[in-house]
Amino acid sequence: MLVLKILIYIVGSAAIILTVLPFFKFGIWWVRIGDFPRLQIAFISLTVIISMPFLFDTFNLPQIVFAVLLVACTVYQLFCVLPYLPIYPKQVEQSQGALANDTIKLLIFNIFIENRESQKLLDLIKRADPDLVLLAEPDERWTRELATLETDYPFAVKYPLDNAYGIALYSRFELDNPKLNFFIEDDIPSITTGVKLKSGEIINFYCIHPRPPIPTENDSSNERDAELLFVGRMIEKSNEPTIVAGDLNDVAWSRTTKLFQKISGLLDPRIGRGLYSSFHADYAFVRFPLDHVFHSNHFRLVKLMRLPNIGSDHFPIFIHLSYEETAELSQKTPEATPEDEHEAVETIIETLETIEKKRALEKKK
Repeated sequence: MLVLKILIYIVGSAAIILTVLPFFKFGIWWVRIGDFPRLQIAFISLTVIISMPFLFDTFNLPQIVFAVLLVACTVYQLFCVLPYLPIYPKQVEQSQGALANDTIKLLIFNIFIENRESQKLLDLIKRADPDLVLLAEPDERWTRELATLETDYPFAVKYPLDNAYGIALYSRFELDNPKLNFFIEDDIPSITTGVKLKSGEIINFYCIHPRPPIPTENDSSNERDAELLFVGRMIEKSNEPTIVAGDLNDVAWSRTTKLFQKISGLLDPRIGRGLYSSFHADYAFVRFPLDHVFHSNHFRLVKLMRLPNIGSDHFPIFIHLSYEETAELSQKTPEATPEDEHEAVETIIETLETIEKKRALEKKK
């Protein structure tokens, strides 16, 4: 019984600490890691609360305070994910009269560079029949094995890498002025391009895959945050149809992602529909929504799906959007305050300055 009591205190304290840490704006990974497991922390906190009456005959003041803190953790964590539950109002309206010439079907997928199931991906693409396929982590082997895609998807931008940050875009639609970019880090590519719909309408499309804040990749989330906010700033003053997609290595409810939405003014079709958690495909309890599609209010949603596991640590995500002239009249966009603008600019500038200092030190060596 004593062991169980000690375990309850350890697990409950960890839940409290992980709840409190993200309130601090520090970019260091062990602070930012608390952004991810909101549902898991709520489940753990609730489990500890339910267990306490069975382990303690009476409650003293510290135990009561402990229980109250756990209740607060549970409520707060559930509040954070509430917008991504079907009971919440939808941010993106459901399309009622999509026209084939004004729709775009997109499949995004982090293939996992060590994955060898390329045929499964080809089969899935054939079944899903997207207009665009955006892949994260392709290396030279993957681009060779997917070469047959270019028969049906003649417009392509490919930048395979061995560092698990390669990127590839395959499109049936004509691409207008596609560019490969390195917005923040020299070895993290992204793609920007116009996409010409069948109707002739051109939409702006941004494909990104920043590094996550984990010790094996980056000790800090600053580079990831700066890339998201840099893209948000690029979109901010535009009133053109826009889509941003990719493995953002951030959860939908994090401070950075919400700030990105405010700066860019883009909508999240998951709000009011579901989590659509895409990582980790093999472990249900540690699963988060890391693969995202945000879009301007020019679009309504036809369909959003998480597709089956095909060998990666990520699930593919499929989205079908409809460009509709009346959509922007009825869909309210997120808005940034002056404080939000300042925070975004400050994050970008400080990150770029830190990167330049690192480069200078490396040159001296």
